[in-house]
Amino acid sequence: MSLVFASIVPHPPLLIPNIGKDELKKIKKTELAMTKLEEDLYIARPEVIFIVSPHGSLFADAFSINAHTDYVSDFEQFGDFSTKVEFRGSEDMAAHVSRLSKDAHLPVQLVSEHKLDHGSSVPLFYLTKHLPNVKILPLGYSALDVKSHLKFGELLKEVIMQSDKRIAVVASGDLSHGLTTDAPAGLSKVGAEFDTKLIELLETRNTKGITNMDGKFVEDATECGYRSILVLLGILKNMDYTFKNLSYEGPFGVGYLVGNFAF
Repeated sequence: MSLVFASIVPHPPLLIPNIGKDELKKIKKTELAMTKLEEDLYIARPEVIFIVSPHGSLFADAFSINAHTDYVSDFEQFGDFSTKVEFRGSEDMAAHVSRLSKDAHLPVQLVSEHKLDHGSSVPLFYLTKHLPNVKILPLGYSALDVKSHLKFGELLKEVIMQSDKRIAVVASGDLSHGLTTDAPAGLSKVGAEFDTKLIELLETRNTKGITNMDGKFVEDATECGYRSILVLLGILKNMDYTFKNLSYEGPFGVGYLVGNFAF
C-alpha cells in the first residue's frame, strides 16, 4: 500500500501572512501545528497529495476531481494579489479514479480548473514548502449521504493501493463556524459540542460514532469539514492508526483542527 500520510487541516485565509498580518498571532497554535505537520509530510516523502476541499467545484449528486495539468493558488478574493504558489497535477491518478468510479457506479464529475480554491490553497501553502516536485489531485465532496462518502474514500483507497507512488491524503475543512456570537454563522447552540465530540471520536478511533452522527446535529453545527473527514475515514478503513490532535482553537468563532494520523 502506498499511503504514506493522512491528516485533517483547517483552511482560514488568515494563515497566509499577507492576509492575516497582525491577526496571524491570534491563531499561533494553528500556525505552529501546520508547521509541524509540514515536517511530518516532508519526512513521508509523498509524490502525490490527494486533497479534499469543501470549496472547489462541488456538486449535489456527484464527487468531483479537478483533472487539470497544473494549478495556481488564488487569494485575490481576500485582497492578496501577490502570494502565488504553483502545483503540478496528476492526470493519471484523476483518470484512474474516474475509471474505477464508473465500475463502482459511484457518481464522479471530472472538472478542469487552473485556479485552486482556498480550501486547497491555504493548507498546501504550508505543507508543500519543501516539496517542489510533488503533484496534487484536488477532490471535492458532495451532498450525497454518509455511506456514499465512505464509499468514495474506499474507492480512493483502491486507487492508492494499486499505485506504485507514495501518496498523501489531506482532508481540508473547518469545524463549527458558530462557536461565538460574532462567528461567521452566528452562535450555534451545538457548535462547541460538535467540535468536542468529533475530536473525541477521532482520538478514540470511533469511526462508527462519527458516521452515525445525527444529520441535523451536524448541520446545526455549521461546519465544512465533516464530509472531508468522512472521505478520509473511508480511505483509512481497516487500517491500524492513531490520531494525533496537534492543535485545536477557535478565536474567530470557527473551529480549527490540525490532526495527523500515524500508521
